[in-house]
Amino acid sequence: MKDLETDFKIGFIGFGLIGGSIARALRKINIEYYLIAYDYHKDNPSTDLKAALDDGVLNEVSHSLNDFHDCDIIFLCAPVLKNIEYLKELKLIVNPTCIITDVGSVKSNIHTAVSELNMESQFVGGHPMTGSEKTGYLNSYALLLENAYYILTPTKQTPKDMIDLLQSLVKKMGSIPIILDAYEHDEITAAISHLPHIIAAQLVNLVRDSDDETEKMRTLAAGGFKDITRIASSSPIMWQNICLTNANVIIQLLDRYILSLKAASDALAQNDGDFLYKMFDTAGEYRNAIPNKSTGMIIKLFEIYLDIRDEAGAIATIATLLASNQISIKNIGIIHNREFEEGVLKIEFYDEQAKMQAVELLGRYNYRIHERK
Repeated sequence: MKDLETDFKIGFIGFGLIGGSIARALRKINIEYYLIAYDYHKDNPSTDLKAALDDGVLNEVSHSLNDFHDCDIIFLCAPVLKNIEYLKELKLIVNPTCIITDVGSVKSNIHTAVSELNMESQFVGGHPMTGSEKTGYLNSYALLLENAYYILTPTKQTPKDMIDLLQSLVKKMGSIPIILDAYEHDEITAAISHLPHIIAAQLVNLVRDSDDETEKMRTLAAGGFKDITRIASSSPIMWQNICLTNANVIIQLLDRYILSLKAASDALAQNDGDFLYKMFDTAGEYRNAIPNKSTGMIIKLFEIYLDIRDEAGAIATIATLLASNQISIKNIGIIHNREFEEGVLKIEFYDEQAKMQAVELLGRYNYRIHERK
């Protein structure tokens, strides 16, 4: 097994937000890594992959998987079902010493395919628990992986040196590797990610279908509603694949959730104040105990809220102050529905460091700042 400091050849099949962010992180680790990505658009080459070449993130874009025969590591970053199709082709091409890993948020499905293909001795399932509501290489950045949990699900036949090498690489990218069994991983992610995405999507659809032609609900929707439904903006293709490949576990949890909603409905019908109080109290206690230092399945936002005067130039003054101190803003805007918010101006940053710098800077200028727990 080669050392990580040598000129590794690393392949990417699928090159969107996650694949692009991994490639950017790898390029920062070692400029000598040779990074190649597969482009299945033979007649209409991918503009994202061309951009990655122009950025110097990729060394090569190929229309043939045969060019991946001598890769040391291959990241499968396509939708879950497509990754399995690519596995079948790679089995006939790559060396047995090549580590094949994926980045999908469902693991049991691809592990089953790996077993059927007799590729268990070179496969390590992977799942970086990070992402964004935005998609594509152009929205990727190396810091997306910073301090994010990165789940690894090796098989029983994966050699220890392969696992150790991948763990080391994950750490170098700034992520926190955790080893899990594939099926345990799917139970966990079904509860903390897959089910919430279904709930968010259906809640948005409920409001959409309940609104009238004047769209008052859409106009007034903000605050808490936008927070808990933000993940409904995620890629529909990706989440279709995830739900179809982890359906059994999701169904079990969804049925339990439906029962919990029925219990809440019954409590309202029976005017059961004790049940309602306990429901909110226990949920609040558990939610407040969830660690906030690392990125999880539902993406952490780096945001602050400010009280500002309603006067011309107020937002421009703050934006200029931050920019002059090299603090980049991801998003900025006025909060109109403040029923659940403190602060009229919301500022979102790319990372925790930028947020803390902004808090310290704006505090010196006597802005009143509110931080979301």
